[in-house]
Amino acid sequence: MRNTIALLGLAAAALAVPAEAQPNIEAAMNKAGCLACHAKDRKLVGPSYKDVAAKYKGQADAPDKLAGKVRKGGQGVWGPVPMPPTTADKLSDAELKAAIEWVLKQ
Repeated sequence: MRNTIALLGLAAAALAVPAEAQPNIEAAMNKAGCLACHAKDRKLVGPSYKDVAAKYKGQADAPDKLAGKVRKGGQGVWGPVPMPPTTADKLSDAELKAAIEWVLKQ
């Protein structure tokens, strides 16, 4: 029992990463290719992040919807140009979650 409690304490400490130690999400998004088609405040090939945030504002299921769209890709929501899928080898699940949180705050 003590070992379990100790391990849980170590796991909690490892997860409590200070904000300044978190990876730069914009750099991860750039590496994954997101910034080739999207910009923070203007339309490129795809919508701006501000437009995405406005469209999904107040929707509790927005993070899950957007995660599915990023992973599967899609077409027709923002125009005729398809968005290719972004696999976990390009953007990890943790990076994807952080990226979506960042986008929704724009």
